[in-house]
Amino acid sequence: MSSIKIRTKRLDGKTQIRTLISHPMEHGRNKDPKTNQLIPAHFIQELTVKHNDKVLVNSNIGAGVSKDPYFAFMLKGGAVGDKIIINWRDNLGNTDSEEHIIE
Repeated sequence: MSSIKIRTKRLDGKTQIRTLISHPMEHGRNKDPKTNQLIPAHFIQELTVKHNDKVLVNSNIGAGVSKDPYFAFMLKGGAVGDKIIINWRDNLGNTDSEEHIIE
């Protein structure tokens, strides 16, 4: 099961793209209350959004983003049946990708 949820909505010739990503987004400075040890850094470093295989957004993200981040983008155009692909890579080398068809 993917960690990425994608929703799209057509609005006046534009397409709103919203995504919620399930990820701990730990910056490495928090302590585990049970052990009093630092929780290792674990955060998304790169987020890519594609529309019909064309890159719309390629962003570098840091450890300052909160747990389970939400992102929203507005695309000029977009049509029913177009494909949106969102993927991420984190600082531990983990990746995930999800595809969504605009309805």
